[in-house]
Amino acid sequence: MKIRKAVFPVAGLGTRVLPATKAMPKEMLTIVDKPLIQYVVDEAREAGIEHFVFVTGRNKGVIEDHFDRMFELDTTLARRGKKTEQEILAESQPAAGAMSFTRQQSPLGLGHAVWCARDIVGNEPFAVVLPDELVLNTPGCLKQMIEAASALGDKSNVIAVEAVPDELTHQYGICSVGKRTGRIFEVDAMVEKPPQGTAPSNLSITGRYILQPEIFDILATQERGAGGEIQLTDAMIGLAKTQKFYGVEFEGERHDCGSKAGFLRANIAFGLKRPDLRDGLRAEMKKYLGE
Repeated sequence: MKIRKAVFPVAGLGTRVLPATKAMPKEMLTIVDKPLIQYVVDEAREAGIEHFVFVTGRNKGVIEDHFDRMFELDTTLARRGKKTEQEILAESQPAAGAMSFTRQQSPLGLGHAVWCARDIVGNEPFAVVLPDELVLNTPGCLKQMIEAASALGDKSNVIAVEAVPDELTHQYGICSVGKRTGRIFEVDAMVEKPPQGTAPSNLSITGRYILQPEIFDILATQERGAGGEIQLTDAMIGLAKTQKFYGVEFEGERHDCGSKAGFLRANIAFGLKRPDLRDGLRAEMKKYLGE
């Protein structure tokens, strides 16, 4: 099962981190020195993704600009002999024609955002990557999933999962566990934000998916669910009636950068992984913590 395309839903308003996102897309907020969107694109590139599909909204044009050439900047860096900076920019530069952008005109939910990419994705399996969820690990979460998918049937769907505290299961999409082989298991059922005490497990569906194109037909007529939005989980429940779903308990540390606490935590975690920043960051943390 070859996965060539990945969909990045980036039309959200970022209300959890206002006022930072009033004029700047949350996907462009930086973790250390790279915007969130760059981290997930790098993760997808590592996993072998060839085409990157962005579902955008109003005030998101800067995302497209970020992945474009800036001739003035390139010329200035070259003139000043800033080779290191030039190399950094070159690493993040996509190949010509490798990125597509489409609009979600109304905030109708994640399921609707994925449906907006239907004509670009076409009739082939694809990945969905939520930019405000980062996983700190090598190999990345999506690469782990694609490697798992390579051993499954052609019409298989794969979701990344992680354990959450039992008392928080009502805040997530939750799946039940069937036959297991190591970190991979058959998903018997899925439920979006189950009432407290009714969750079939403590394994939450996180922001990485590998889906078959038949999901688009279901999303086209999907009714609104939790929060009055078209939920991707609800469409996956419908697709599970005819296709297999598998869960992958990925290796790595997940960071919810869509929340203020998660955003700060991610900056510290990713900073501590940087050899050029680690010692200085530890010293500053000790100073502020009074150690």
